[in-house]
Amino acid sequence: MLLNIKNLKKSFGGLAAVRNVSLSLEKGEIVGLIGPNGAGKTTLMNLISGYYKASSGQIEFDGVDITDARPHVICRLGISRTFQVPRPFPDLTALANVGVGVLCGKHRPNMSLGDGLLDAAHCLEFVGLFGKRNTLARDLTLFELRALELARALATTPRLIMIDEVMAGLNPGEAVRAIKLVGRMIEEYHITIFWIEHIMKVIMEATQRVIVLHYGEKIANGPPKEIVNDPKIVEAYLGEKIA
Repeated sequence: MLLNIKNLKKSFGGLAAVRNVSLSLEKGEIVGLIGPNGAGKTTLMNLISGYYKASSGQIEFDGVDITDARPHVICRLGISRTFQVPRPFPDLTALANVGVGVLCGKHRPNMSLGDGLLDAAHCLEFVGLFGKRNTLARDLTLFELRALELARALATTPRLIMIDEVMAGLNPGEAVRAIKLVGRMIEEYHITIFWIEHIMKVIMEATQRVIVLHYGEKIANGPPKEIVNDPKIVEAYLGEKIA
């Protein structure tokens, strides 16, 4: 078991955004995370990555308790992520942005800047951004920023990547390119994926298992086809017309 979460809870004041969630991910799995807006999906990823601290519960990664670990420690253990709203360093080039990921990643504390930038260039080439390596992040298109997020995540040499709505804001053609890019990443790097996505076609085709959150609680966990035919899920999230 790569990731194991037990009775995780996060409250903001009197509001419980994540309510006693327990789940696990096996090595090599591609697991979707769905639910309506406000269900607690991004909050859950923020807890796993150390961006938020849990109110209670436990998070283990490959047998190591990371519940109270700092984000940089979690990253070096092998967990990386993308953000729903891209968060580059806007005044750095694409190459420098990915270089930060390389130098902050797993087993790389003594890497030279030159070697780090060389690895960053390989990551940019993988996502199709090598030609934009000297472009400032603020001048990239939305699709290019999404690709940059994936390149930075890969640069940390992760074992688990959490993807937060990589399709958001993309047109249909760009969405297809993004899906293919994630598919290549999974195929070539053999990493575990935990994927928030609202486009059900993507979840149905790209994931092996789906976890559903509703009002911060886990209400379902199973194969995609089983999930979309569950009346409880239809009522909570999918809607009769979609089902």
